[in-house]
Amino acid sequence: MNRIDGRAPDAMREVGFLPDIAPLAHGSVLVNFGETRVICSAMLEAGVPPWMKAQGVPGGWLTAEYNMLPYSTLQRKPRDISKGKLDGRSSEIQRLIGRSLRAVIDLTALGQRTLWIDCDVLRADGGTRTASITGAVVAAEMAFRRFVVAKKMPRSPMSQLAAAVSAGVWKDLCCLDLNYHEDKAASVDFNYAMTEDLRFIEVQGTGEEATFSEEEMGEMLRLGKKGVAELIEAQRRVLDAFDPAANLEVLTRIS
Repeated sequence: MNRIDGRAPDAMREVGFLPDIAPLAHGSVLVNFGETRVICSAMLEAGVPPWMKAQGVPGGWLTAEYNMLPYSTLQRKPRDISKGKLDGRSSEIQRLIGRSLRAVIDLTALGQRTLWIDCDVLRADGGTRTASITGAVVAAEMAFRRFVVAKKMPRSPMSQLAAAVSAGVWKDLCCLDLNYHEDKAASVDFNYAMTEDLRFIEVQGTGEEATFSEEEMGEMLRLGKKGVAELIEAQRRVLDAFDPAANLEVLTRIS
């Protein structure tokens, strides 16, 4: 059975990274999973949250924010600020992004700094959380490499790369990297966040008013691992081509 966009069940959408999309950020990338597009940026600030100082916790901190821009969906999505609070979905996703990056970043090596990760969805066509995690890892590593070149860090605090991808059951078919129409109609939906050596950071999975078999769960896991491995290779390619000595003036705002 062909999928809506003609892909094979185990095929990713076209994945791309456009680095330095936000020239004033310490690291940034526009990541696309098919028609889903997210700007991911990384910026370091001097200082850590008050609770860390109060408890004498060494090293730095990492926090993430996720936002869907009003024009990212077919119907305008009101900004959270207009509602006076962050919606539950956005809160859950930005916590997932933060957990995923903290799993592969040595916070002690940050020093007394806070790493801010911002993920802004330009277009949502399924997989915004997985694209955000995958792009945020690239943006953070770009920032770290700039700091190392500028001799503001002895080494990158990132121990290894990480990425995330979705898999699900659509029309009784286990599929990788669901787009919006597949995700909307899927009977089962999983998200996998994994390290480059394919260890799990987080697995989110549920039947959408449906159940799934052990065989289907195993097939979705196989697809998820395949997708993450492909994403890691794509991350490596963009980072290998990245020149950390370029645009070092953006680092002058932090010691």
